Amino acid sequence: MRTGSEPTTARSPLRMRFWLSVWGVVWTVAGTAAFALTGHPGWALACGILFLVVVADLLFVVRHIRQGSHYQPGRDVPPYEPPADRR
Repeated sequence: MRTGSEPTTARSPLRMRFWLSVWGVVWTVAGTAAFALTGHPGWALACGILFLVVVADLLFVVRHIRQGSHYQPGRDVPPYEPPADRR
């Protein structure tokens, strides 16, 4: 719900999340390989599962970036009235 107090220069955090996810992919791949090579299968499995979570987030972020910006009402559109039944 629009309150009318949103900043006019607000920016999406998607690009930051993209680069953090790329950083996470690099570290989880390195961790999985390092733990597998040193004989720690439990930690390698944990890094592998974390790798899947990071890749899922990366795909989600890329999908939203590719969708582009969405319509945002301008200054001439007044804020929405709060619902009457809200307490």
